[in-house]
Amino acid sequence: MDVIDAIILGIIQGLTEFLPVSSSGHLEIGKVVLGDDFAPKESLLFTVVLHFATALSTIVVFRKDIWSILKGVFKLDWNEDLQFVTKIILSMIPAVFIGLLFEEELESLFGGNILLVGCMLLVTAVLLFLADKAKDTDKKVSFGNALVIGVSQAIAMLPGISRSGATISTSVILGNDKSKAARFSFLMVVPLILGKVAKDALSGELSYESSSALPLFIGFIAAFISGLFACTWMIRLVKKSKLTYFAVYCVAVGLIAIVFSLYNS
Repeated sequence: MDVIDAIILGIIQGLTEFLPVSSSGHLEIGKVVLGDDFAPKESLLFTVVLHFATALSTIVVFRKDIWSILKGVFKLDWNEDLQFVTKIILSMIPAVFIGLLFEEELESLFGGNILLVGCMLLVTAVLLFLADKAKDTDKKVSFGNALVIGVSQAIAMLPGISRSGATISTSVILGNDKSKAARFSFLMVVPLILGKVAKDALSGELSYESSSALPLFIGFIAAFISGLFACTWMIRLVKKSKLTYFAVYCVAVGLIAIVFSLYNS
């Protein structure tokens, strides 16, 4: 993979990790269009690097919130910050459970399965449309809501289901405040991404060659910068109930992916 491909895929990952259009689905489409000539282990390393970049961009955008939460947790009483962290942990349980038990089955769904991506993008579109029609409230995410949102996050492990779209939509449909839903959605994924990055790094399955250093670095920078932009922009869009535009986009890309897959089958 050359530097141009790395930039394109980095931007795709950075934007689509936060915008509700499925980063995994778009990466699969991007690799098919560009022609992914990485060996499996090299491709895994590139994916890990891009995910770490987007996790870092989330930490930067929410640095004040994260610092405030950490200070509250260290007070060691049942305050709002410790309750928030407990909700984050609850939301992680379904994805961790599914990821550990069905890792191989999930991985088999990737690798250019454009038909599945297209169908799941249509599902994402329905969720976004329903969320945009929900009434705005000032309700906070409850413990029960956190677990339900976690189930949505687990389902979003399928390529084409947007993680941010599924979790924000579920939260809003449950009656939660839209800005609080976006904040919870973005913060809940940070420990999962960092945990997955650590797991992959320690697995011994990553392959590094000095010739791939530049594309990795460029891809990281592209994903980080575009992630900063997308994360900040997405928070504003959710507040203004602009998710329907992304629903239309998901329908368009989903149908194109389905037609492309059937035409080339």
